[in-house]
Amino acid sequence: MAPNGRDIRGGLDRLVAGTTGLKHDGRFHEPNLDGTAGDYISFESWEWPQGVGLYGLIKLWLFTGRRDLQQLIEGWYQARIEAGLPQLNVNTTAPMLGLSVLWAKTRDPRWQQVLDDWANRVMSDMGRTPEGGFEHHVSDKVNDNELWDDTLYMVALFLASYGQASSRPELVDEASRQFLVHTRYLADTNTGLWFHGWTFDGRHNFAEARWARGNAWITAGLLDFFDLAEISKPVKEFLQGVLVAQVDALLALQAPSGAWRTLLDDPTSYEEISATAGIGYGLLKGYRLGLGTPAWREAGLKALQVVMDNIDETGTVLNVSYGTRMGHDLQFYKDIPIQPTGYGQALAILCLSEGLQHVGTEGQAA
Repeated sequence: MAPNGRDIRGGLDRLVAGTTGLKHDGRFHEPNLDGTAGDYISFESWEWPQGVGLYGLIKLWLFTGRRDLQQLIEGWYQARIEAGLPQLNVNTTAPMLGLSVLWAKTRDPRWQQVLDDWANRVMSDMGRTPEGGFEHHVSDKVNDNELWDDTLYMVALFLASYGQASSRPELVDEASRQFLVHTRYLADTNTGLWFHGWTFDGRHNFAEARWARGNAWITAGLLDFFDLAEISKPVKEFLQGVLVAQVDALLALQAPSGAWRTLLDDPTSYEEISATAGIGYGLLKGYRLGLGTPAWREAGLKALQVVMDNIDETGTVLNVSYGTRMGHDLQFYKDIPIQPTGYGQALAILCLSEGLQHVGTEGQAA
């Protein structure tokens, strides 16, 4: 049975409550390099899971116009900025994407200097690989000479969004450069899927893992990149071809349930819902924007339904794999534990919000 609008809206209401109610339960202790405690779970920390979570809430606010969401979002940013921002790295840049989208909509003067300063530091201070890619340095680990597909979602989308909103084309150009460099080293020309990472030390793709959430960052990220900024025609057309090649491969790997597995091409790995939500969001959005075939929409609706089936009564998204470092063998990915997270919530919010745009006037999928 196809999803209906009433159930999608109910799921979104639960997701908002579940996202803001996430608490660190002490299960994972991952101290940062500066000695501070790592927190990739609760709603309180300025890190990448929370950053993606805020972006999901902001996209929902833009779609619904809900004033309570705007107040929640603005209060979160105000409190974190007043408390002092962490050191610059790939993952601490993630919350800047939502802030840039918020500022583009409201032009609230509280945010522009913060955004300007951070964008300038990304351009001048963020580590670079050969060919100018951003090294995937994060709060708890330095990954010299490494490219990860996560970086595009956490950094390049911010540069595209803020560059467009602030009339700084050099930021949009840098975002384009990052997508091109990462595509060169992470897109698997044999399958169209993306590998998790690349290292210039030894020049290899680690375990050659075609990791589902990493691919979701690309499917969703490419569609959002096209939305967030005006990209030069050759770059946009090239990246659209990259997207179509990836989706062609993804469609063939969707499980009967509608989900994708944490290793996309390994039928013994578990079905993973954050990746399913991100891919489903991208498929539905790509179809709506005229980039894909009806098969994209059909697969996206199947993904939407299985995501909804994995939202519990508290609004928590189930069967989400915890934050995943670079694996040196494929078993590593299959052993990542399940844990509710902000990015799981956010990707589900994106998927359901997009799903609302694919239901007919009676609330049933059209």
